[in-house]
Amino acid sequence: MLRSVAMSGFFDVARGLGLNPVELVDEVGIDPVALANPDARVSAAACCRLLELAAEKASCPTFALRMAETRQTFGTGVINVLLAHKRTLRDVLLAAAEFRHLLNEALAVYIEDVGETVTIREELVVDPGTPTHQAIELAVGVLARHSSALLGSHWKPRAVHFTHRGPANLTFHRRFFACPLEFGSDFNGLVCAAAELDFLNPAADPELVRYAESLATPLNASATNSIALEVRKAIYLLLPVEHATVDLVARHLRLSVRTMQRQLGTANTSFSELVEEVRRELAVRYMSNPLYPIGRVAALLGYNQQGSFTNWFTSRFGMTPRDWRQQRAK
Repeated sequence: MLRSVAMSGFFDVARGLGLNPVELVDEVGIDPVALANPDARVSAAACCRLLELAAEKASCPTFALRMAETRQTFGTGVINVLLAHKRTLRDVLLAAAEFRHLLNEALAVYIEDVGETVTIREELVVDPGTPTHQAIELAVGVLARHSSALLGSHWKPRAVHFTHRGPANLTFHRRFFACPLEFGSDFNGLVCAAAELDFLNPAADPELVRYAESLATPLNASATNSIALEVRKAIYLLLPVEHATVDLVARHLRLSVRTMQRQLGTANTSFSELVEEVRRELAVRYMSNPLYPIGRVAALLGYNQQGSFTNWFTSRFGMTPRDWRQQRAK
């Protein structure tokens, strides 16, 4: 689920492109009244379908980025006040992860420090088969807008990455992000200088943050069965960078391995089962992109040897990766 505020700008952009937004919302099974209420919670998967439908109906591959363009500031509400007044962009991202249950349960964020460079990876974990190209562009676009709002002229991303293929015309994307674009990448997200993540926010207000946290914390309790979703999100982020071990996933979730395994047992699943589910889903995603050589897919799924990947893939899908691709191409 996600708060409807995450879809802010949808109605205005849809109308501006000559669409009837209420009809589109009805078509994907979302209550228009709920979507218009910033604090209401709606299905993340339905919102993904809504964005794809709107982009298709309007013949506008930049639909989601046009929504992101409307995000001038963090907006109102306790969580947005909390984020807008954090000390640094790094603190903002960590707080967004901490209060994810009040923002967007389907969105996962991972910060990867490599020397003087930082990669901010974003992943949407929704029902398998749900199209997410527009939703991912919205998430990365909003991250870029919020970073710019926080840092002003000090925000200078080095690159933006998307795993999907880009549109034929990249003019809007280039203007929006103002940095090199890489489609068909190994991840979705932004690359920036580490110093930018730790640059002091001139609007930081520790007292206001503490007050907002006191209001938000009691509301942030997650459902008892959400542990499986949280682990799945972590695996989605960490598997392609070879960090999806039980120890590293538990550390990412700030849990002990024993606690995480016990909670997964309560939810009638296990870490190995979730890794297998995510690997299958990512295999379909990567193999569906003809730009990804099979060897690259194998590496992204944690296999050092392409032969090992071929054996695993054949046992799960009943045919070799090459045959699977040829069949899909017919």
